[in-house]
Amino acid sequence: MPRSNLNKDTRQRLLEKYINSNPFLTDEDLAEILGVSIQTVRLDRSEMNIPEMRSRIKTMARGIYGKVRSMEAGELTGELVELEVGRSGVSVLTITDRMTLKKTKVARGYYLFAQANSLAVALVDSEVALTGTCKISFKRPVFSGERVVARAQMSRKSRDRYMVKVFSTVRDDLVFAGRFLIFAISEEVWRR
Repeated sequence: MPRSNLNKDTRQRLLEKYINSNPFLTDEDLAEILGVSIQTVRLDRSEMNIPEMRSRIKTMARGIYGKVRSMEAGELTGELVELEVGRSGVSVLTITDRMTLKKTKVARGYYLFAQANSLAVALVDSEVALTGTCKISFKRPVFSGERVVARAQMSRKSRDRYMVKVFSTVRDDLVFAGRFLIFAISEEVWRR
């Protein structure tokens, strides 16, 4: 890693700017971006009272789950960190060894699908929302230890039908893309 020529004030301003623009950056990511050691990043964060990435995400997630009407918090795949019902949302999923194929350590596709699908359903403001159809594409393998950030955007709404686009990335690499047609089901239908 090249040594940074930044003075402390400049480095800390940049650190804050990067974290504000992307709260999912780890200390390792920030060290690489700034060209300093991980320890320097940790010291700067501590001095600036900025929590580590995991704490930042947990803080963001508090209160968000209460906005989801169509499922319980434990039914979502990944950790919901941002949600504007009817508009957009973000979830994070760290791939563990148990989610991968033993031989290759490549994530099983259904985890990426489940993360994207549950995020798409969470956007719909209804007691019951179900996936009608979807078109998905896996762009590259995801490996154990990688952190998948799924970003969903509602692109269209027509009565009880919602089109949601989801793009999942690892760092800046697109790993999954999908379009989900979600149906809001009325209470009369599901209470039969």
